[in-house]
Amino acid sequence: MSALTLTLKSHPAQRVDMSPLTCNKLKDLTLAEIAAITLQNGKAKIRVDELFAISGEDTQNLLIKNSFEKLDFIGKELDGGTMTVEGDVGAYCAIGMKTGAITVNGNAGIFAACEMKKGFLTINGNAGDFLGGALPGNKMGMKGGTVLVKGNAGERVGDHLRRGVILIEGNAGDYCGSRMTAGTIAVMGQVGNHLGYAMRRGTLLLWNQPKIPATFNDCGTHTLAFLPLLFASFKSLNSKFADSAAAFNRVQRFGGDMAEMGRGEVLIKI
Repeated sequence: MSALTLTLKSHPAQRVDMSPLTCNKLKDLTLAEIAAITLQNGKAKIRVDELFAISGEDTQNLLIKNSFEKLDFIGKELDGGTMTVEGDVGAYCAIGMKTGAITVNGNAGIFAACEMKKGFLTINGNAGDFLGGALPGNKMGMKGGTVLVKGNAGERVGDHLRRGVILIEGNAGDYCGSRMTAGTIAVMGQVGNHLGYAMRRGTLLLWNQPKIPATFNDCGTHTLAFLPLLFASFKSLNSKFADSAAAFNRVQRFGGDMAEMGRGEVLIKI
């Protein structure tokens, strides 16, 4: 069977809630039933077939074409299956994702992978602020899974990160790893100010020297046994991270944030 393909006919003026269109929710539905699903479009509701041209049959392999930055909640609570997006996506892509894989061949808006539980999210462009973060007022962000960003990421990457891996081939903005309690964030490019603000535990893995906050202690240089195992897990990725194991024979380690528990670490390539 060919992938279920939704091709956007035109760009609506208002934002669209795409959360009803996930593989697990479309399972066992006919094309007629999928066409009749209503999506929130600003204050109005719009049928799927009014917004998209529909083709294909395989609901567990969903392709969205001509996507743009006002399509929000793509892949919300996805629980199995594969979603591919051609174009940009709006806010909250892969929020609460449970299992499965999402590939975005474009840029993602704010709160991508917000409170994600498991699965794999690939963003082949840039990601907005609060990548892998928590919703406002919540205390736990991303809880598992892997996020790969091949471009740059905005501010507050991994805010309140609880578990999982965030890999960024480009740069990350200010407050990278803020308030994180566990997990791993790796950044090949530059990072902004206030790195690891209020960080409690977890690992920030950096290729370039950042501005280290005063509340982090210099712990010297180290050869860490877990790093080859970590990089071995990246070998299967279609990413620069797959070929980067040799880059981290030794690292400069900083511990902090001492204004919090102080059990987090920043590891910088030497």
